[in-house]
Amino acid sequence: QVHLVESGGGSVQAGGSLRLSCVASGSIFGLAYMGWYRQTPGNQRELVATIHRDGNTIYADSVKGRFTISRDNAKNTVYLRMDNLKPEDTAVYDCVANNEGLGYLEYDYWGQGTQVTVSS
Repeated sequence: QVHLVESGGGSVQAGGSLRLSCVASGSIFGLAYMGWYRQTPGNQRELVATIHRDGNTIYADSVKGRFTISRDNAKNTVYLRMDNLKPEDTAVYDCVANNEGLGYLEYDYWGQGTQVTVSS
């Protein structure tokens, strides 16, 4: 079993920045993708960004050029740097991770979620 713990959410004005962190613990050997989903107040769920352990990254079109995902395999940690935040980025952000073989859309493990609120 893998346990994911997020930190770094909060409230910010439009145009501001936040950095989310997620630490994985437990049976973490061989984790493939680590990333972030978000669920908006309207209950839409979207894969925001994800990164494979080999460094390959995938971003939603809505965040390209504003968000940067990175990963420290030695620390079992994934980060999401969010710049130029917009009110439509307001959501609960969930850290996700999976084992090899599932691709980048399906995840075995989910964190508890961290709230990001962007005011105009």
